[in-house]
Amino acid sequence: MIKRLLIANRGEIAVRIIRTCRMMNITTIAIYSKADKDSLHVQLADEAYCIGPNASTDSYLYIDRILEACRMSKADAIHPGYGFLSESTTFRKRVEEEHLIFVGPSYNTMSLMGDKIKARETMYHANVPIIPGSIGEVTTTDEAREIANDIGYPFVIKAASGGGGKGIRIVHESSELEKAFKEAQSEGEKYFSDKRVYIETFIDKARHVEVQVLGSSHHEAIHLGERDCSIQRKNQKLIEEAPCQALDEATRNSLHEDAVKATLACNYESAGTIEFLLTDDGYYFLEMNTRIQVEHTVTELLTGVDLIKEQILIANKEHLSMKQEDINFNGHVIECRINAENPEKQFRPAAGKVQALHLPNGFNTRIDSMLYNGYEIPPYYDSLVAKILVKGVNRQEAIEKMKGTLEETVIEGFPTTLDFLYRILSYEPYILNDITIKFLHEHKLV
Repeated sequence: MIKRLLIANRGEIAVRIIRTCRMMNITTIAIYSKADKDSLHVQLADEAYCIGPNASTDSYLYIDRILEACRMSKADAIHPGYGFLSESTTFRKRVEEEHLIFVGPSYNTMSLMGDKIKARETMYHANVPIIPGSIGEVTTTDEAREIANDIGYPFVIKAASGGGGKGIRIVHESSELEKAFKEAQSEGEKYFSDKRVYIETFIDKARHVEVQVLGSSHHEAIHLGERDCSIQRKNQKLIEEAPCQALDEATRNSLHEDAVKATLACNYESAGTIEFLLTDDGYYFLEMNTRIQVEHTVTELLTGVDLIKEQILIANKEHLSMKQEDINFNGHVIECRINAENPEKQFRPAAGKVQALHLPNGFNTRIDSMLYNGYEIPPYYDSLVAKILVKGVNRQEAIEKMKGTLEETVIEGFPTTLDFLYRILSYEPYILNDITIKFLHEHKLV
C-alpha cells in the first residue's frame, strides 16, 4: 500500500494530487526547482525537496535527482502528473529498478503505446478503427507509392516517434513523395533517433474527441465518457467539454466500446485517454495518452469520480472500485484553460507577480490553480495558471455559466487568456457547435 508519495511535478497538477492524497491519508512529498521555492505545491505538501536550478532540464527532467529525493524522503511511490517525465519510458524503467510504485501504466504498455507504429498495429488487431494507411513501418518510397495508390492523395508521412510537429510531411501529389519521405525519415532520426515512418490518410477537417478510461492489473477496463477537445491553438487545447454534442447515441456507444477494447488490448493499468479523430465518415484512433491529462477534471465534474484516487488504488493492485453501470453522466461540463500569455502579442508567455486575485466559486463550479496573492509566476515552465470548469444542465447553460464565471474572475499582474476565451464562448459558430480542430484558424480568431 502506498504510504509516502513523491509528486514528480509542479503547479496545479501537483496541488491537485496533494489534495486527494490528504483525503487518503497518504504523506505527500514535493520536489521543486529554485524558481519554485515559494510555489503552492511546496507549501501544501508534507515534505519538500529542492532538486536543482530553474531550468526544467536541471530539475523536473533530471531523473537522478528525482530518484535521490525519493531515497532521502523514503518515498514508496511516485506520481508523475502530466508533462515532464510522465510518458518517459526511461523514467518508468528507472522507477521500476528502484523498486518504487509508479502511479501509472507498466513500462511495457508505455513503450507499446508510445510507439505510433506499434500502437496502430495493436489497434488494428483489436478491431479498433485506425486512420487508413500503412499497418506497419514503411521502409521504401516504392512501398509508400503503393499505399498512396490505395488510399489516395493527399496523405501524411509521420515519424514513428514523432511529436511536436516534427517528422511530419503532407504529400499532395506523386511528385512530392520521394522528397517528403526522406525528410520525414531524416527529421525522425535527428529529433528522436528513430528513422521509422508510417503513412496515414490526410484528414483536413475533424473533431478531436477523447475517451477517459480506467484499467487495472486484473484485466478490467471501463470508460468514463468522452470529451470534445477541438478548440485548439497549435495543437494546444484551450477549451474542453463533455459530452461531445456532435455524437449520436449509436456512434457514442461504439466509440466507448472501442476505447475499452483499446484499453484491454494494451493491458492498460491506470487512468488513460484514448484519442480519436471524428469526421463525417466516422471516427479513427489517433493515439493513447498513458497518463492523467490536464482535462481529466472535466470528466471528474461530469461523473463525480476522483481519477487521482482511482489511479492510486490501481497502483496498489486493487480491482477497479466501480463497474461500468455505476458511472452516471449528468449535465454538460466546459473547461477553460487560463494561461499567462498575451493574445495581443501572438500569445507570448507572460510571467509576473499576482497583484490581485479573485477566483469565483459557486454551484457546480470548480477551479484548479496554483495561484495566490503575491505569488510570482516563474518564466521557465508551462504557462497554464488555472483551469476553470462549470457544469450546466445542458451545453447552452454551461456556456452562459462559463461566461459569467470568466467575467467574475480577476487575475492581475500579467496578461492572461481570460478575455480571449470569453470571445470564443460568445462567438456564434462556437455557440452553434460548428467546430473542428481548425476552428480558431478558420475563423481568424488567432
